[in-house]
Amino acid sequence: MLIGYARVSTQNQTLDLQTDALKRADCEKIITDTTSGAKPERPGLQEAMNHLRAGDTLVVWRLDRLGRTLKHLIATITDLSDKGIGFKSLQEIIYQGKDGGAFGNPLSKDMNGRASLPRFS
Repeated sequence: MLIGYARVSTQNQTLDLQTDALKRADCEKIITDTTSGAKPERPGLQEAMNHLRAGDTLVVWRLDRLGRTLKHLIATITDLSDKGIGFKSLQEIIYQGKDGGAFGNPLSKDMNGRASLPRFS
């Protein structure tokens, strides 16, 4: 099952761009948050993590929607992989298969080789 996660930081922002992209990516369920990525309490992300099962894939529109820091992103994606859960970012074109896939750690092969990282906001 593809589970989408979208987040905006304030009530003044809209989730439409992200949720539309997640729908086009065939996500069967989309869970959202309206809270700063800097806050450790993100109920939507916690709901998504609780909903995911081995064989599922978590899909985000962009990496900075999942985590504010590279350390948090690596920890979250590693945790998903350890549980047999895939990860996909639509904007950065990163896909971590449920079984680790042919790409291995998606962040080590994609982000570490980049000259610039996406802005985490």
